[in-house]
Amino acid sequence: MNKIIINEDYIKYVGTRVDKALSEIFIEEQSRSRIVSLINENMVLINQKPCKTSTKLKFNDEIEYDFSEKSVVSQLDFSKLDLPEIDVIYEDDSLAIINKPRGLVVHPGSGHHEDTLVDILKEKFDTLSDLNGEFRPGIVHRIDKDTSGLLVIAKTNEAHRFLAEQLKDHTMHREYFAIVRGNIGEHDGKIIAPIGRDKKDRTRMAVDVKEGKEAITFFHVEQRFKKHTFVSLKLLTGRTHQIRVHMAFIGHPVEGDSVYCRNCMDFNGQLLHAYRITLMHPTTKETMSFEAKMPPYFEEALLTIK
Repeated sequence: MNKIIINEDYIKYVGTRVDKALSEIFIEEQSRSRIVSLINENMVLINQKPCKTSTKLKFNDEIEYDFSEKSVVSQLDFSKLDLPEIDVIYEDDSLAIINKPRGLVVHPGSGHHEDTLVDILKEKFDTLSDLNGEFRPGIVHRIDKDTSGLLVIAKTNEAHRFLAEQLKDHTMHREYFAIVRGNIGEHDGKIIAPIGRDKKDRTRMAVDVKEGKEAITFFHVEQRFKKHTFVSLKLLTGRTHQIRVHMAFIGHPVEGDSVYCRNCMDFNGQLLHAYRITLMHPTTKETMSFEAKMPPYFEEALLTIK
């Protein structure tokens, strides 16, 4: 089981129901309904004892939790999966940088349990960190199924901790290309809008000023077209669907995004590509930057919208 202690880092959750607290802490990972189910299945312990969803947290409470789906994973025969190839941009004993193709889910989750990036990683690499459990080996951060581009993979637990800390303190820089609806007037911009799970549809995220988590996105206009804008974006934070939610919020949704863009064009998914990652290497402490060129589907889309 993984563990959280309600200390200074989580002091705002003192007096909060455990189901509500965990749904906020893991807003990018789990729905509240699933957390409720896990609590009812005794997969969440407080001070080594089962709890109720209504249990209110106290300072120094120790929460143990297991969000994995071991029963599902154990039934899979990875040798029979038809897995796509992925490009390994860089690899050493500590980490790997891979270029995820569009259409590939990063790790098993609700409704999708096989043919994921995790399955490929298990086949390709001899060692992967296990800080996130057997369910998400090596996974430090994610990008959406229909977003292509770069991901950093941790091969050791020490590297994972170091990389995760960079995500937390915003010293790992992730940059994207996107084609968005409409013509953005500003040349550069900064979107500051908290993001939380949509209260009407738990499969979506939304700007939530009252309960959302801090979310900041920078954008730069690369090229303007008649009805679209080609932009580069930089994440300061990394909320689920952050770029897609933020661009829709300012009236320029990512083209092809069937979730946040009304009457979108059919490009088999949103036109969003993670093209650059800059980080400090966990062993050498060297600053390293990696790039993945624009994929063919993105270049074709730029020709289509002209």
